[in-house]
Amino acid sequence: MTGLRRSPRAGAFLSIAGKQLVDDARDAPAAVARRFSDVGRARRCANIAELRAAARRAIPGPVFDFIDGAAGDEVTSSRNRDEFNALELRPRFLRDVSNVSLTTTVLGEPVACPVIGAPHGAGLLFHPDAEVGVARALHEAGTIYVVSSMASQSLEEVARRAPGPKWIQMYMWRDRGLTRELIARARATQGFRALVFTVDTPRVGARERDVRNGFTLPPRITMRALASGCVHPRWSLRFMRSPEIGLANVRARERGDSLSLNQYARIAFDAAVTWRDVAWLREQWPGPIVLKGILTAQDGEKAAEAGVDGIVVSNHGGRQLDHSPPAVRALPEVLDAVGDQLEVLVDGGIRRGTDVAKVIALGARACMVGRPMLYGLAAAGQAGAGRAIAILRDELELTMTLLGCTSIRELDTSYVASIGCWPPPHLGPNAR
Repeated sequence: MTGLRRSPRAGAFLSIAGKQLVDDARDAPAAVARRFSDVGRARRCANIAELRAAARRAIPGPVFDFIDGAAGDEVTSSRNRDEFNALELRPRFLRDVSNVSLTTTVLGEPVACPVIGAPHGAGLLFHPDAEVGVARALHEAGTIYVVSSMASQSLEEVARRAPGPKWIQMYMWRDRGLTRELIARARATQGFRALVFTVDTPRVGARERDVRNGFTLPPRITMRALASGCVHPRWSLRFMRSPEIGLANVRARERGDSLSLNQYARIAFDAAVTWRDVAWLREQWPGPIVLKGILTAQDGEKAAEAGVDGIVVSNHGGRQLDHSPPAVRALPEVLDAVGDQLEVLVDGGIRRGTDVAKVIALGARACMVGRPMLYGLAAAGQAGAGRAIAILRDELELTMTLLGCTSIRELDTSYVASIGCWPPPHLGPNAR
């Protein structure tokens, strides 16, 4: 030991190590705070799958199942992912990719990347940041948030606290007065640029996880819920401090007791809605109208005939009709039918920047993401939602660099090919 202490090299090492230990000890309280903060939890997630795992740890099982679950046997939800995996990317090399641009426009609105936030309800159930937090995260990333009419925070609150570009999502209520009132509120509130009419929900799909869990809004306090809450004390404390979790935008006309979404839809949604009602919506809303839930060429053609400005090829994340087509499989057929008559977006199963590149290459203008944002929100609030969009954006930029593509507008069908059991899609005039 005496020789070690006398060695100049050993002495320098011990000095450096000692200083580092002192610095680490001094920084320990701040390091612990960073690690267990929302920002720290978000930064430790390297991909959307890790955000999903973090969300699962952060919230009770029934709440996680509400985000993660789908209809029936969840076949469509699974196939949404399988179809992305059945597509391969075809890179080009020896190109200057020192500058890659993700910017584009959606319905004339400039966005920093072709990913916008899909509508979702019950944000306060996942984290107090709720819809406002998701909106702020998306606005900071330079893109658009679609506010659900079933949100847990009002249109006016979201607009006031997150004053970036937003769209309003709408169902068709049996009470047309309520539908008219919600549209009027969106028109009177600054920031809402387009109306998204969800067409695939005359009733709510058979979401069996929610049925088994007895999921309702507002949530019922049962023995099972109390037991799950004890395992998630952080979530339980936030839940007790949060405002009442319900449907803020339809509060004045909703029933006072707790209902499952299926029960609410049977009472409130109009199952008799037809294409004629799209014309009625046009009378109420002067801006762009987007139909969400189109899956076939026939409905794409009808949407174009109805004069809407855009459609979202979507199976509601597999949460409505199980065994319906995966969104990315339906996309080429719909694009073939509508040509360049309207803008086409896609929603369902997107978990990677490579997925975004694939749908843009197939001809979509942009994509919507729902579950990735909610995984982030549940795991770490606004910081988690921001991490979700940052992951997708960074992965997309890397994908384009490795593809040899410097601009979103350069992506076309030559960059993507099908593998496995899915035959090569017939790509029509809308393919760039």
